[in-house]
Amino acid sequence: MAPNTTEHSSVPFWRDERVLQVLGQVVVVGIVIGLAYALISNLISGLQSQGLSIGFNFLRLTAGFDIGESLIDYSRSSNVIRALVVGLLNTLLVAILGIIFATILGVIVGVARLSNNWLINKLAGIYIEFLRNIPLLVLLFFLARAVFFNLPSTTEPISILQSFFLTNRGVFIPWFTPTASFAQYLVIVLIALAAAVLVGYILYRRGKRTGRTPLIILWSPLTFFVICIVGWFFFNPRPTTPSLPVLQERNYVGGKALTPEFMALLMGLSVYTSAFIAEIVRAGIQSVSKGQREAATALGLSGFQVLRLVIFPQAMRVIVPPLTSQYLNLTKNSSLAVAVGYPDLVAIGRTVINQTGRAIEVIGITMLVYLSISLLTALFMNWYNKRISLVER
Repeated sequence: MAPNTTEHSSVPFWRDERVLQVLGQVVVVGIVIGLAYALISNLISGLQSQGLSIGFNFLRLTAGFDIGESLIDYSRSSNVIRALVVGLLNTLLVAILGIIFATILGVIVGVARLSNNWLINKLAGIYIEFLRNIPLLVLLFFLARAVFFNLPSTTEPISILQSFFLTNRGVFIPWFTPTASFAQYLVIVLIALAAAVLVGYILYRRGKRTGRTPLIILWSPLTFFVICIVGWFFFNPRPTTPSLPVLQERNYVGGKALTPEFMALLMGLSVYTSAFIAEIVRAGIQSVSKGQREAATALGLSGFQVLRLVIFPQAMRVIVPPLTSQYLNLTKNSSLAVAVGYPDLVAIGRTVINQTGRAIEVIGITMLVYLSISLLTALFMNWYNKRISLVER
């Protein structure tokens, strides 16, 4: 007997599950659009009642305020958009350096947490539990007020190798001053970067072909630095000249000055996030079965080789997804810079609001910037996670 095909088609549309699913989604989207329209209409009508309107012409106005730290040329006569760019660059600087230092420290502490040495194991455990259970804002206040702002004065600094000076005005370190040939040297740097990427790609392809994990993290940076160092000697004058901090009167000149606000924020974000990364690393390592470690040891591999060639390649598949969340958290937590006086995007945005009264526009720009940074970070980490994930056959 043939199945009754007309029975399903005779079901009324208000009882058809497929229609109801689509209809439910349409209703939800309609409600969201309606709420957004109502909120925006209320916002516009409220501004119009006060004689205001939404616009971005204020970005061309003169900023009229100073910024303590800037990676680009800026003065109080610059426009508002340049001031916001300064804040964006300061935010990116802290976020990128914080991610690098937090990752390095987190991996070290995470591996130490699994050490067979009782003392190292317990110290790593105390480090993790202490930092994970205190608010980040409190840690930033402590580092700023109790550590960096309480360092000795510039006349009696804490000196390290007579080249690094820790004072309450900042940390002064040796740096390099560009010369007339620095612009041409940047071409060598770009060539070195391209060569490092090429070496990494060749090693990756060789590893896929032979099944042996190449040490890309060693050879790619080594290629970059060797080309940069060799190219440095071909220029006369040299592309850069060393500059050491020297005390003149009551302040240091030369070298590079790292302000107490910057150091407190960078150290706070790095140390705090490293505790969470350490737990992620520990969980990733423990997710690899003990048989893998025992088999690698039976083949005669050393402890470091087992960790690098066997454990970490498998653990990364567990580590990367939660690690992405920590990178995003660190970037967003950098907005707490305003609490220690570091001029990041949020701090400069608040000053712009006080100067222009354009709170909605500035907050909207700030939200869009943080959203873009987070999406780009997540996009890169998801791409990397896809590259290292297991492919089912």
